Amino acid sequence: MNGNTGAVPFLDLVDINADLQTDLEVAWKAVLQHGRFVGGPEVERFETQFAAYCESRSCVGVANGTDAIELILTALGIGGGDEVIVPANTFVATAEAVRAAGARPVFVDVRPDTLLIDPAAAAAAVNRRTAAIIGVHLFGQMVAVPALSSLADRCGLAFIEDAAQAHGARYSGQPAGSVGRAAAFSFYPGKNLGALGDGGAVVTSDVELADRVRRLANHGRAAHDRHRHELPGRNSRLDSIQAAALSLKLPRLDSDNARRRELMRRYRESLPVSFEPVAVDPAAEHVHHLAVVRTLRREQAGAALSAADVGWGVHYPVPCHLQPAFAGCDERLPVAEEAATQILSLPISPTLDDVDVVRVCDALRGV
Repeated sequence: MNGNTGAVPFLDLVDINADLQTDLEVAWKAVLQHGRFVGGPEVERFETQFAAYCESRSCVGVANGTDAIELILTALGIGGGDEVIVPANTFVATAEAVRAAGARPVFVDVRPDTLLIDPAAAAAAVNRRTAAIIGVHLFGQMVAVPALSSLADRCGLAFIEDAAQAHGARYSGQPAGSVGRAAAFSFYPGKNLGALGDGGAVVTSDVELADRVRRLANHGRAAHDRHRHELPGRNSRLDSIQAAALSLKLPRLDSDNARRRELMRRYRESLPVSFEPVAVDPAAEHVHHLAVVRTLRREQAGAALSAADVGWGVHYPVPCHLQPAFAGCDERLPVAEEAATQILSLPISPTLDDVDVVRVCDALRGV
């Protein structure tokens, strides 16, 4: 149920976490009692659970999703002199992590239907310096896995999943976190599987890669000697409280995602014709982290939603290649650039009522 009957919030984290309050308090007390706030038993338990959920062999909890991407790249030896192909339509963290690893992000355009990375554009960008392709599973939908995996295999590249918005998503039955060399997840509180603060994970079936990520994230320590630092590492660890919260939330992720799909179905049925939901690939099982539509009247739509006390957002108004942080990128990517002027994110959350969808759609009529 929507906890605020006077408004339709874009995302109500209090409501989302309300029915877990008692269990969360029990988990917090357990951590207080054993005192292992970093690297406690909760972390190992969640890592085991989430690896199994992703149908993968290993999960390494880290501090956040951005670190997860950077750690994957570093563990693969990707850095100075290397290029990594990244879609222009993504949160800046994807490209930020590439640069932090010492590599150069090469931005490519996206498909006009799904707004996900265009495999043909990625193929055109490959050169002798290309080391990896990051497929960003954006808005809750996985990228075209067969085309990108095939491209990576043909060109000897690492195919890396940015799965920060795709917890529980699938493509042709394969879950996010199982189709690339490694996958980066974020557990930022607003995600489909969200912690109570920052958190992230690297998921991979490459056990040796997982071990290297774990050591890099823990100051480069040797596995069996905490005073021996074998790698130039850093500090990026998932703490016990966040791991405990994630373990409590994981069992309900599939039902929450099913509710998101139902809400999106209702949007498709009820939205005015001038608001077109982003397409779903027939092979994809979308988890609708965001409910993104396209409209030629975004400014008016935003004003109408605000007047009706409905939350909304834009993900994202400036493509990465046009951000000041990446000044000097001279790519012109027309699909991503046009979409950035049209996309609008509507409220979607497992706590929304059907009547909330009606209110959103009613607010958009006549725009």
